[in-house]
Amino acid sequence: MLEYIRFGLFAFFLLGGLAVLLTAMVGVARFRYSINRIHAAGMGDTLGLLMISIAALIYTGWNDMTLKILFILGFYWLTSPVAGHLLGRLVSETDEHFEAEAKLWKR
Repeated sequence: MLEYIRFGLFAFFLLGGLAVLLTAMVGVARFRYSINRIHAAGMGDTLGLLMISIAALIYTGWNDMTLKILFILGFYWLTSPVAGHLLGRLVSETDEHFEAEAKLWKR
């Protein structure tokens, strides 16, 4: 009985993570402007990877692989926002039509 519950949780998190990543992929393909694409990709990757990592933790159980999965998740969570921020800064500095496409806050 416990194996069925474990498999159900594993399937829920794995399919949920895949659905989030699929939604992010559609957002990246559908949005027209690069800043919107960066946002869709960043949000989808973060939640999708979290759910898939939880599914991997449920599948493997508590062993040495658990620590490796948590390190991978932590590394991704530290580097993904930095990469998204740097891409956003690159677009804002180099795009000629940035003011027309993005709403700028007054400083």
